[in-house]
Amino acid sequence: MKEALLYTKLENNKLRCDLCAHRCLILEGRRGICGVRENREGMLYSLVYGKAIATHVDPIEKKPLFNFLPGSLAFSVATAGCNMTCRHCQNADISQSPRDFGRIMGQDISPEKLVEMAQDEGCRTIAYTYTEPTIFFEYALDTARLAKDRGLKNIFVTNGYMTAEALEMIAPVLDGANVDLKSFNDDFYREICGARLQPVLDAIKRMFDLGIWVEVTTLVIPGRNDSEEELQSIAGFLSGISPDIPWHVSAFYPTYRLTDAPRTPVSTLQRAREIGQTAGLRYVYTGNIPGDDGENTFCYNCGRKIIERTGYRVGSVNIREGRCAFCAAPAPGIW
Repeated sequence: MKEALLYTKLENNKLRCDLCAHRCLILEGRRGICGVRENREGMLYSLVYGKAIATHVDPIEKKPLFNFLPGSLAFSVATAGCNMTCRHCQNADISQSPRDFGRIMGQDISPEKLVEMAQDEGCRTIAYTYTEPTIFFEYALDTARLAKDRGLKNIFVTNGYMTAEALEMIAPVLDGANVDLKSFNDDFYREICGARLQPVLDAIKRMFDLGIWVEVTTLVIPGRNDSEEELQSIAGFLSGISPDIPWHVSAFYPTYRLTDAPRTPVSTLQRAREIGQTAGLRYVYTGNIPGDDGENTFCYNCGRKIIERTGYRVGSVNIREGRCAFCAAPAPGIW
């Protein structure tokens, strides 16, 4: 256990967690919605500090981050727990385990050891991913500070359900983030994810303003969030922040507790890509359909292909010193 950051003590040993947008009021002996932060005698403790439930070496494209060190490796780490209860969670066996199984699993690995493992594997980045990194914030922050000191970059793969206080604390060591914008409908967030939409929108804007490289993913679910109106709303919101924010529109497949919706047709994703481009977004990518032209990166100025991809494999990269190798237009990203 480790005393948590970002909480407020209240009367009668109650406290309020100020880490994520739920801002849980936690009575003594109880835990927050995430299931991994507990009030013990009026002090909040993280129950997952140093308890990694997953560590893997992944292509950075798997996060997905496409305008961020293409072709490089990311050392991925997660603990158990999540602050959302998404019915379509693809990693529910670990993200929901404190809630579904009543236990917190994980292997003891210190922040120092995580950084050492990442360096030994030749990774350029540590990715806090698979579950929600906000709920293992103290572990991620300590690791990220060490990683930064040793020349590694840090990224969050996140649902974006975090407070301004948390973002401002992690921002100095957080280089990039891929944020799941699951819908542009508050009812969807409440019914499917156990959360609200507005805090996610606020976090995306705040990350961008703090200088964190932001990419956004929307898992397009037939009959749930795939209407043209909703896709136009998402694209318009992102382009209103910056046309340089990459938007990944990815195919859904039935999983966990959302099995009554079919897989996403390829045509739906291709249409979503067109909608994003029409809204002014310069980089709209199709996901989970390997071989589609929407996996590639094209220069917004000359239209030439500047990064070639098939699945998670990267082919030619035609970017020189942050510019298109063909026309010298700036290529926003981390190269």
